[in-house]
Amino acid sequence: MKSILRPAFAIFGVLTLLTGVAYPMLVTGVGQTLFPNQAAGSLIQRDGKPVGSSLIGQNFSDPGHFWGRPSATGPQSNNGLASSGSNQGPLNPALLDAVKGRADALRAADPGNAQPIPVDLVTASASGLDPHISPAAAQYQVSRVAAVRHLPTATVQALVAEATQRPILGILGEPVVHVLRLNLALDAHSSHGDPH
Repeated sequence: MKSILRPAFAIFGVLTLLTGVAYPMLVTGVGQTLFPNQAAGSLIQRDGKPVGSSLIGQNFSDPGHFWGRPSATGPQSNNGLASSGSNQGPLNPALLDAVKGRADALRAADPGNAQPIPVDLVTASASGLDPHISPAAAQYQVSRVAAVRHLPTATVQALVAEATQRPILGILGEPVVHVLRLNLALDAHSSHGDPH
């Protein structure tokens, strides 16, 4: 029995050190050396302090800021530890009620806005963490944000245009607007306050 257990434990110990210690340390070191921003969480800084990640959406509810996609993570929105969609089908009454409630909230926040509400403002993404909205979703909110902040509509539209990320090589993906970056740029043009 000893002749079987001793080599088994030796192999177990060696493999544990290789795959459980050496390999993770090597990969972490390479990641931190070659991709320091990504390895640190792709953090966005303001005044030297992290205010969020470029990879995870944030919950903005102040009418003076642009709102991102709804989040399906629970119990709190945009929870990176609970990344998932709602798994509700298009005929699910709970999904229909949630979409209606979100649409009602958007209309109540900007009653004069008769534009159709873009779908990404009332539905969550598959991950529940999407930090982007479509340019149409940003344009839908321009009048509300401009009115609350007492800024010219053209100024807010210019900020949206600056925050719009174009498709890679002009063909890969769709144009998107990073909500946190847009709100930080908006705060730089206004004394409205902290984006959180």
